[in-house]
Amino acid sequence: MKDKRLLPELTTIAFNIKDKNHHKACWIAELVLDARIEWLQEYLDKFCTALPSFTNESAMRPMSKICLFAIQHREKHPDFLKIPQVQQINEACFDWLINPKTKVATKAYAMRTLYLIGKKEGWIHPELIRILSEDASKHTAAYKAAAKDVLKKIEKFNFMQNL
Repeated sequence: MKDKRLLPELTTIAFNIKDKNHHKACWIAELVLDARIEWLQEYLDKFCTALPSFTNESAMRPMSKICLFAIQHREKHPDFLKIPQVQQINEACFDWLINPKTKVATKAYAMRTLYLIGKKEGWIHPELIRILSEDASKHTAAYKAAAKDVLKKIEKFNFMQNL
C-alpha cells in the first residue's frame, strides 16, 4: 500500500487465472484497493475484461468486493468508470448471482453492487428483485439475510424516487 509501483505486478498476477497464485494476489488486491480504489483507475479495462474468467471462489469473492468498491467510488466520482466498464461489472455480478455454484459471499457482494448500479440503470432493480425473491428459498440464511437487506434498500430507494 505504500508503493503504487508494485501494483502492475500485483494486477498481472491477480488477473491471470493461469497463475497458481492468482487468488492470493486477488486477496492482496482487495486489501490494497479497499484503501486506495482510485489506484484501480489505470487497470479498469484489464480488471473488467478479466471478471468473467474467474472461476476460483477464492478469487471471485475479492473480485466481487472490488467491483463493489469501484461502483461505490463511482457514486462520488462519476468519471471513475466508463459505461462499458459498468456494463462488464454488471454482467459479471449477474453471472455470479445466478450461478448455483457461486458461494454466498461472492453473491452478497454482487447483489449489493447491482443494487448500486440499479440506482442509475432502471431495469436492474426489477430483475434483481425477481432473482433475489425466487432464489432466496434455495440458499442459506446468510444469502437470505443479504437478499432481504438489498430488497429493503431497493424498496426504500423506490419510495424516495416516488416522493
